[in-house]
Amino acid sequence: MKKIIPILFASVLLTVQASCQSSNESNKKAEVEAQKTQTPVEVPTENGLEKAYFASGCFWCVEAIYESVKGVKESISGYSGGHTKNPTYESSNTGRTGHAEAVEVIYNPETVSFKQLVDVYFGSQNITQVNGQGPDMGSQYRSIIFYQNDAQKKIIDNKIAELEKELGEGKVAAQVLPFQKFWIAEAYHQNYERNNPNNPYIQNVSIPRLKKFQKKFPELLKEDAH
Repeated sequence: MKKIIPILFASVLLTVQASCQSSNESNKKAEVEAQKTQTPVEVPTENGLEKAYFASGCFWCVEAIYESVKGVKESISGYSGGHTKNPTYESSNTGRTGHAEAVEVIYNPETVSFKQLVDVYFGSQNITQVNGQGPDMGSQYRSIIFYQNDAQKKIIDNKIAELEKELGEGKVAAQVLPFQKFWIAEAYHQNYERNNPNNPYIQNVSIPRLKKFQKKFPELLKEDAH
């Protein structure tokens, strides 16, 4: 009996854990479906500049990619796509806030269009990787592309349809969600790649990803990004 009881306990524990995991996955799916029905928030143009929002793995990488694009004035690291207020780096890393690491791209639409920013988005990531990019795994690193109006959603949907046609049986992993709110990340995350060029992660993940993107889209780069 002494051996049977621990085995039975372990079996029950595994069953409970599996049930909880299944429940969490169901809750996440329900949350995403509820988000899809929300009315998108449109951010007003300021001084001729517009804002767009993207999540595609580590925001250090994505911020650097967009800041190398001509017409982009600034890219800001932060959090979006979740259900909690005032997320932090520590809380978002638990995967329980619903937020993903994201960037706010401030750009001049006369120089670079939203459609081109969408091309940059899908052209600078593994479009089929679910819940992560490269070595960064978890819902906080999932890909989300946000739209603020029907015109933007149409551009996104058309691009995804084009990509999935090229993939054949593959499927684009990015969630398409109506934009609600962007929370700016802690100050030390801003311009992280530029300020920490010798960081091992920057050396081994961020810079190679940036260089790969730049090689693919030379016509979209700022002069000093070549």
